[in-house]
Amino acid sequence: MKLTNKHNIPQTFVNVLERPTYSRGRAHISATQLINSPKIVALTQKFQDQLEQDVSDMVWSLFGSAVHGVLEHGADANHLIEERINTEVDGWTISGAIDLQILNEDGTISIRDYKVTSAWTAMNNKKEWEQQLNIYAWLVESVKQKEVKDVGVVAIIRDWSRRDAARNPDYPQAPVKEIPISLWSLEDRDLFIRERIADHSDCMFAMDTDSDLPDCTPEQMWEKPTTWALKKTGNVRAKSIYETEDAAQAALEEAGKEYEIEIRPGERTRCATFCSVSSFCDQWHKYQEKS
Repeated sequence: MKLTNKHNIPQTFVNVLERPTYSRGRAHISATQLINSPKIVALTQKFQDQLEQDVSDMVWSLFGSAVHGVLEHGADANHLIEERINTEVDGWTISGAIDLQILNEDGTISIRDYKVTSAWTAMNNKKEWEQQLNIYAWLVESVKQKEVKDVGVVAIIRDWSRRDAARNPDYPQAPVKEIPISLWSLEDRDLFIRERIADHSDCMFAMDTDSDLPDCTPEQMWEKPTTWALKKTGNVRAKSIYETEDAAQAALEEAGKEYEIEIRPGERTRCATFCSVSSFCDQWHKYQEKS
């Protein structure tokens, strides 16, 4: 991947990003890749040498990497920092680099993953966090044969506001918040991992045979559906939002002549802004042609 620097960010940042320390080792796939869209993973692998990313889009990931230095400096005697664990399942070697394992006195292990994130995300836990932490738990129990007691995220909130914390008791009350994550049963973890491997295997086979790759799901594209907003004529804010045109029209008839319907087109947020391989994606090209 080629790095660009469209906004003239200081060279120090560029140098660090050009010298990445992360590697999945000899594994076929990492835990974070496993939970990602198979199509994105496959296209990234195929077009790696042609991809471009701007330094400005990677600054926060750089701060995430810097957190590992804090972990190393602040480790207790019962802390295991950044251990990479590998194991094989269904012919695929899976790896995961676990930020922090806490070795409890009863012989169990607690897993923590550190995330530099927004306040909104910290208040609305991402599904991917739960999936990633449960893969880590599966790796630990499969390889080390030790019980995982609990898993959680330590969120470092980059846009934390003291004022919002004072006004809203549900807002993170400090710029660092520990978030417990649901720990699945071993059976559920195993089933999830095998299903994800099957999805990635099918996609890689399609790429190797020059077949059509499986499409990303609406969830993977962060798709927002088209909605119909009922609002007073001339106003910006909607009185109510409807998922179907029929429901909106019925509400309009009841509301009266002072109101109107505004169509708010759906969008695929990830494809439009956050997907590095969208320019190579037939699914995205077809969507744009219809829009």
